[in-house]
Amino acid sequence: MARYADDLALAHLLADTADAIAVPRFRAQDLSVTEKPDLTPVTDADTAVEKALRATLGRARPRDGVLGEEYGATEAAAGPGSRQWVIDPIDGTKNFVRGVPIWATLIALMEGDQPVVGLVSAPALGRRWWGALGHGAYAGRHTAAATPIRVSGVTRLADASFCYSSLGGWEEAGRLGAILDISRRTWRQRAYGDFYGYMLLAEGAVDIMVEPELSLWDLAALVPIVTEAGGTFTDLQGQPGPGGGSAVATNGHLHEDVLTRLSNTRLFGLSGLPG
Repeated sequence: MARYADDLALAHLLADTADAIAVPRFRAQDLSVTEKPDLTPVTDADTAVEKALRATLGRARPRDGVLGEEYGATEAAAGPGSRQWVIDPIDGTKNFVRGVPIWATLIALMEGDQPVVGLVSAPALGRRWWGALGHGAYAGRHTAAATPIRVSGVTRLADASFCYSSLGGWEEAGRLGAILDISRRTWRQRAYGDFYGYMLLAEGAVDIMVEPELSLWDLAALVPIVTEAGGTFTDLQGQPGPGGGSAVATNGHLHEDVLTRLSNTRLFGLSGLPG
């Protein structure tokens, strides 16, 4: 852990900065909301948080690159290197805009293609989650009030709590039938969405979380937390890590079963009925 202790401490410092900026803008009457080219919303809080975190990283880690949702990739001041910080200033911007408290700042450090540090700060929920390679995963209000977290031991789909993103996204991906099939076979089904389902998975509160289309900044911070909590995190093709543009996260016991069912699009049409 000594290898990443300073990086994890910096991630907490970055999260403190993000919280201080975002919380006063949450439910603010003068919140500025515009539309990006991909038709998703962006607020003044998104841009202010990312600018502040980039400024801190520029001073504290001049040898590291930065990738953020709002301002893209920036090469390290000292030149190209293998380390890159990945930032989603506000994951769950639609929730943020509507006054729903399920939103967070996601902060990750990657070495090459591997996320080695991840932190999720959800100040409106009064909670953080973090993990680093070889360190384990933790949750709490801050480091002084941290509790180790662990995925569940559920081994049967019939006993599992299943979490997913919007059904519309799965329909567009041609896998709605597979999602409905898994829903019918599991004990409980809820669409928590965004970061929150993955953190509930890492805590052992749910057993499966899946999303069909994501960017690196949506995923990088989540992977170390889930895997250090004992879970498995792949894309829809079963490739580990955050690089595949989709996510299948489970407690490990259920992973192969879930992957197989999500791949079974030939048997289930969009209606969810056998084709």
